[in-house]
Formats: sequence, structure tokens, C-alpha cells
Amino acid sequence: MQTAAILWHVSLLVPDNRRALALGMVGLVRITPVILFSLLSGVAADVFDRRRLMLLTQIVMAALAALLAALTWHGLTRVWPVYAIAAASSAAGAFDLPARQALVPNLVRREHLANALSLNTIMFQVAAVIGPALGGIVIAQLGVAWAYAINAVSFFVVIGALLMMRDIEGDRDAGTGRAAFTLSAALEGLTFVFRAPLLRSTMLLDFFATFFSSATALLPIYAQDILRVGANGYGWLYAAPAAGAILASGAMVRFVDNIHRRGIVLGSAVMAYGAATVAFGISHHFWLSFACLAATGASDTVSTVLRNLIRQLETPDRLRGRMTGVNMVFFMGGPQLGELEAGLVANWRGAVFSVVTGGVGCLLASTWILWNTPSLRAYTRHEQPALMPEDERRIAQAGQPE
Repeated sequence: MQTAAILWHVSLLVPDNRRALALGMVGLVRITPVILFSLLSGVAADVFDRRRLMLLTQIVMAALAALLAALTWHGLTRVWPVYAIAAASSAAGAFDLPARQALVPNLVRREHLANALSLNTIMFQVAAVIGPALGGIVIAQLGVAWAYAINAVSFFVVIGALLMMRDIEGDRDAGTGRAAFTLSAALEGLTFVFRAPLLRSTMLLDFFATFFSSATALLPIYAQDILRVGANGYGWLYAAPAAGAILASGAMVRFVDNIHRRGIVLGSAVMAYGAATVAFGISHHFWLSFACLAATGASDTVSTVLRNLIRQLETPDRLRGRMTGVNMVFFMGGPQLGELEAGLVANWRGAVFSVVTGGVGCLLASTWILWNTPSLRAYTRHEQPALMPEDERRIAQAGQPE
């Protein structure tokens, strides 16, 4: 809800001739803290108690959302406080996400990980449907400040869930040990990722696909000027990718274990994502645009589940936080920098040109990565490692997965 509200809020605070660039700047202020803190946050997730680290980050983000609501209620007229709070919230999120993702494999056994990741994706996408759709209604009926306030309250539900968790340290307590909070520990995670072709290629796919196909930042322009559907229509457009993602997530829970040629399915899903983005760019009909955005969400969910599954299975527990920290630069940097790129191109040649060329760029970049990574194209279900803690220690010492 807050992500959608910030984009809408920024579009109201700047003149029309600067709107596309201002929307693109939202992505820049969000990704800068991620780049700055990604390595440190990954080490923090491997060094400190992941549950307690998430408690701290959730409290900080709740306070920032409340501050944004208060400033808006008091008549905010400048855009820079929105940028500043968005950047601070992104910094807190940079420490939250590695701890959150590294926690999932500690909660379930390895044979259930594929289903757990799919269920986790459903959880996220259901919220992503309800949030923007409800956000559009709240913005239209009550104003942007109420969207920020509701977001602030929502963090207390997460905090309550975290307080209920117990005994989730997993393999790190089974002899693999904790890392030290040092530069060498950060570099160990970076080295591990870039020496593993499967991890490296999935991260590059994530980055380039979302960098070129980031149409989200331009949705206010599509809703206001092209489709002319207002705040309510904007909320539904913003929720459309998540609607498609929910359907795909439900299918993945049931069928992910039956997907044998996972590398080919992953590549096909990324290509479908780019093609759906092109179709959305040229559409001038609301429901066709909604369907195209839903298709981007469905295809992205298939690729996300498979990418996460490959990374989690190919990474020992003691390095999962650092792997996620490195990956955060790619999967968050892609869409956020992509929003800046989309805004710059839209400011130059218009929103339609920006979205269509972005979709074409996604197709070209994905084809290049898949062509140059035979191990990813050949990846199958039977190649998943079934590692015990002693295997994980051996792999970590070697610096790359077997």
C-alpha cells in the first residue's frame, strides 16, 4: 500500500513536466541504501539472531511510516521529505530482507523447501493484491496520509508473529558456526556467489529483466493520461501483477516438484515476462492492460520461485544471509534502477515508448544470459543437492557449490 501511495503522492507534488522524472527518482532513492548496505546486511543476517534482527527492522519501518503519515497530515508540500523517508525505510529493509529470506530454510525441512517458497510467495502476493487495491480506495476516499498510517499499524502484526517464533536457528547450531562481523566475512559471501555460475546467472536474469521491464513507476501516468481511470483504476492496475502472481503461486505449490527441466522453465518464464510488458505498453484498453500486467506477475512468480529454490538449495545455511545480501542488489536494484531508467526515457520520448522498449530490452538481455549459461539451461530437478551439515562445511571451505 505504501509503495503505491508514495508513487501517487510524488505525482501530485511535482509539476506535470517533471512528473515522469520525479517518479523515476523514487527508484533511485530506494536502491541507493540497498547498494550501500547489502554486504553488511548479509553478514548481519549470518552473525546475529535473524528473528531479533527482523524485530528491530520492523520497529524502525513502522516508525518511519508513522512519520510519513504525520508529515502528510500536516500539509506536506515538498517532495524531498517523501524521498528521504523512502530512502530510510529502504535502508531498514536492506537489513530486514536477508534475515527474512535466510530464515525460511530454518523453518522447514529441505524436502519441503520448494513448497514453502511457493507458499511464501502466495503470502506476499496476496498482500500485494490487497495493498494497492485497498490503497487506491483509501487514497481516493481518505487521502494519501491514511495509506501511510495503515501501513504503520500493519507492522505490529509482523512483530507479533516474530515474538511467537522459537528455536529457529537451524543448521548454524549443528556445527556450521556463525560468521564474524568482519569485512572478510562479507567478501567470503561475495566470492561464493560469483564463483557459482548458477547463482550468478539467476541474479543477472533477475536484474536485467526487471531493469528493462519496470513499468510500475509509470502506472500513475497510464492511469491518469492514457487509460484515464483515476485513483481507483490505478490501484487495480498496481494490483494486477500480484493477481496473476497468486494464480501462478497456487499452481507452483502443487506442481513445482513435478517440474523436471527447471532451467528451461525459468528461462521461458522470464521471456514471457518481457513479452507481456511489450503488450502492456501498446495497450490502450483498461482490461487488456490489466491482463498484460497480470501475465507479468504470473510469469515473474514462476521464475521467482525457481530462482529462489536454486539459490537456497545451492547455498549452505551459514552463507544464506550473505548470499541474499548480494542478491538483494540484483533483485531490488533491477526494478528500482529500472524505475529511474523508465522515468528518464518516458521524460524523453513518452511513457509508451519507455515501456515497449523496456520489454524488448528484457527479451534481448535474457536471451544473452541464457545463451551464455549452459548450466542454467540444463538445470533439472535431479541436480538439486541433498546436503547434510558436513557437506555444507566442505562446500563453504571450497568457496563454490559442487
